[in-house]
Amino acid sequence: MIGKLRTLGPFAWRNLWRNPKRTAITLIVVSVGLWSVLIFNSFLGAWAQSSKDATLGLLIGQGQIHSVGFLDDPSIDTLMDPPSDALKSALNTPAIAAWATRLSVPGVVQSEYKTLPVTILGVDPADEAKLSTIPGKVVEGRYLTDTNDDGVVIGLHLADRLKTGLGRRVILMSQSVDGSLAEQSFDVIGLFDADQATEDFFAFTGRAAGQKFLGLGDKIAEVAFSIPLEADLDPTIAALTKAAPDLDVKSWKKLSLFLSTIDTFMQSFIYISASLTKRMSTGQVFNAGKDFLALGLQMQINPDLMFAPNAVINLNDGSAIAGLVGNLTLDDNTNLTFSYLHPQGRVGSEFGGRETSAGSGIYLGPSRALTVQLVRYF
Repeated sequence: MIGKLRTLGPFAWRNLWRNPKRTAITLIVVSVGLWSVLIFNSFLGAWAQSSKDATLGLLIGQGQIHSVGFLDDPSIDTLMDPPSDALKSALNTPAIAAWATRLSVPGVVQSEYKTLPVTILGVDPADEAKLSTIPGKVVEGRYLTDTNDDGVVIGLHLADRLKTGLGRRVILMSQSVDGSLAEQSFDVIGLFDADQATEDFFAFTGRAAGQKFLGLGDKIAEVAFSIPLEADLDPTIAALTKAAPDLDVKSWKKLSLFLSTIDTFMQSFIYISASLTKRMSTGQVFNAGKDFLALGLQMQINPDLMFAPNAVINLNDGSAIAGLVGNLTLDDNTNLTFSYLHPQGRVGSEFGGRETSAGSGIYLGPSRALTVQLVRYF
């Protein structure tokens, strides 16, 4: 082997510099292509993570706790009691960065000109400042000061639709504990700037003020929490479920299925696991299955035309991927190269497409591809 390298090495080196212009252009093209892929991957990864963090930081957090049935019927009949001592102990662990209790009920907001549906959120401003980005998005007026603050903070777009503004009064209406329609006038003390859906459908007031408005005592709708490390999410959910077995503990992946699907889809393209990285660094081929049969053949039809069919077959599920590569030499400096890739197999198989994660409904696999390339050497 060393002898062959000693023989071929000088030939390879002289071939590189036989045409310096061609070699330089090739190096530039490969370098630009590699850096483009790396930069695009970095931007794509940063954008995906930033979008996810922005969405979770508004109201969802990394997880929430509700009474069983609240998510299906978010009304005062499915509210929960404040966290028990056992649940508070589980929430006050290093794995959880912040948590907050909220009152959330469907309601209506009315101005002098218009009546619109909203979700009335009663919050603890001190806790929300550690958990949500909404307090920092107030662009006019101020945010709530404490749980007894009976002002209301609404979105800029909602204020525009209601034809109201800072310092004006609006009426909030919702079902009270006795089943009657409760209504109360609230001063607009702040306007926040977020995405339009959040601006249009949420009105914030103090949690105690909201409970008093509806006669709910100390009832709450949810406990939202955030964690510093994504890897701690599943163990944290398990610990909270153990501390409150009669409550419904869900991670953001269950609360926002659309965001979870997008995140899974993005991770499939931009995430490279440690095991894959190790195999790539040692020149190994990474596959999800085992027991493959690889076939290949090179046929030199004449000095100018070559065909190379190949196939890889999974012996366990019967799926396969077949390819054909051809090269035609047109003249001393021009080559015509083509390739065709054809995967075959049922959905869920190695080459038919595997599900990105259990229950996601998203399958990733190789696709048919036809490539034709004309190469001209200078």
